[in-house]
Amino acid sequence: MNRVLLATRNTKKLDELRRILDAAGIERLEVVGLADVPPFEEPVESAATFEGNALIKARDAVRATGLPAVADDSGLTVDALNGMPGVLSARWAGRHGDDDANLRLVLEQLGDVPDERRGAAFVCAAALVRPGGKEDVVVGRWEGSLTREPRGSHGFGYDPIFVPSGETRTSAELDPAEKDSISHRGRALRALVPYLTTLGD
Repeated sequence: MNRVLLATRNTKKLDELRRILDAAGIERLEVVGLADVPPFEEPVESAATFEGNALIKARDAVRATGLPAVADDSGLTVDALNGMPGVLSARWAGRHGDDDANLRLVLEQLGDVPDERRGAAFVCAAALVRPGGKEDVVVGRWEGSLTREPRGSHGFGYDPIFVPSGETRTSAELDPAEKDSISHRGRALRALVPYLTTLGD
């Protein structure tokens, strides 16, 4: 069994990658997270793009553990905010990881924006870096629009205010399997599967 490190402490992300690998029939890869390896100082996500931040995290994880590593960086891009919060999505309200404050700030900033101009997209870049230095980066996009109030209890981050194109439910109202099949992260991780299948070669 080959191990691949998903450079995150987010158990929901770990579960998602495991489900995607199971659905693809890949059985010889064990996905582990940062909690499963000796601790190391995690890098600052200082790049200006999702792709750059994913590579920073994956490269650092490979250096620290010697395992092939997958890392992702994702966020919400809002048309009326000129593509922001973008790479600042997790700390838009000032403190990293305060989902409720971030979500509320975006809603406040869009308070006067009419429904037809509330377009947005979730973007996810996923990077696979191997100990030998080979790198692959893929990007998934999920188009939609933003509600005026949060709805739903699944997911995290901006899920409760994001309605995917063609849907009436928010991302947080979709069940996990539904979300995996259409989400930005699901699309990016599935695009990474062909590269992951080569890890045992």
